[in-house]
Amino acid sequence: MKYTTLPNTDIKVSKICLGTMTWGNQNTQEEGFAQMDYALDKGVNFFDCAELYPVPATAETYAETERIIGNWFAKTGHRDKVVLASKIAGTGDYTAHIRTSGFSKEALNEAVNNSLKRLQTDYLDLYQLHWPERKTNFFGVRDYKHIEDEQWDDNFNEILHNLNDIIKSGKIRQVGISNENSWGTMRYLQESKQHNLPRMITIQNAYSLINRVFESQLSEVSHRENIGLLAYSPMAFGVLSGKYIKGTAGENARLKLFPRFARYSNDQATEATKRYLKIAEDHNMSLAQMSLAFVNERPFLTSNIIGATSIEQLKENIDSINMSLSDEVMKAIDAVHAEIPNPAP
Repeated sequence: MKYTTLPNTDIKVSKICLGTMTWGNQNTQEEGFAQMDYALDKGVNFFDCAELYPVPATAETYAETERIIGNWFAKTGHRDKVVLASKIAGTGDYTAHIRTSGFSKEALNEAVNNSLKRLQTDYLDLYQLHWPERKTNFFGVRDYKHIEDEQWDDNFNEILHNLNDIIKSGKIRQVGISNENSWGTMRYLQESKQHNLPRMITIQNAYSLINRVFESQLSEVSHRENIGLLAYSPMAFGVLSGKYIKGTAGENARLKLFPRFARYSNDQATEATKRYLKIAEDHNMSLAQMSLAFVNERPFLTSNIIGATSIEQLKENIDSINMSLSDEVMKAIDAVHAEIPNPAP
């Protein structure tokens, strides 16, 4: 395994992070336990979860993923071996079964305290805001469209003050953001600098061969402000395994179970994926490992969040850390990207 540190900290994390959002829905507790056992044995010390998980989010399965992880900690005693990240859900119809109070002081305290109980721990290493409260472009929305009558007040400073209180209590160590854009990221950093408030150290956004939107502006922010990318969906919901193009996807594959998750399945994304598959096959690689190796090697990456529904997939994903892409492969990848840029934002 290869390691880095969470920016501006001495917290060492594996460059492969274990994603957990299928546990409690597509995966049983027993399977989740097996994945954590295997990942930890292979040097993966960074686990990412959220109160929202598993996905799709429902009231019936709410926070089951955190409960599974907590039960594993109780069984194994391995809490001290894991850098643990979780998230508070943002507002929206998708999360109305959780709460409707956004990132208020009461909501943050409730969310943190409940996550700690479920996870059977007294602290979180990294706590993240799952997506912005304001209306902006995230979750597959390509362009920002301003809403003049939006009912939202600038509360970056208030959120950081509330997070600061929780940090002082010892319940969380560091804070981060997710599904943010450049303006939101810089506003948090500005408030932190001007008012000596906690600093957002990571940003968890989608990033893959067919979604390189992060490179347009946020990569510069990442480099100049030292805020690291935690890349999610590096396999684009399994699309970048090539199994849907080849027709080899099992009946339990994510897009067969949940066809509404079509973010990475439009015609342009499918065409780009076909071209990336040919590059991988021409160079005797699986598309999955080429896709993950591409993300692993990005200079703004802190950790690559991989998710799997089987140990076989998990093994292939973790093994990608040992691959290096040649200049020839990178030129071929960039040629496809130039012709079909970001088909699945």
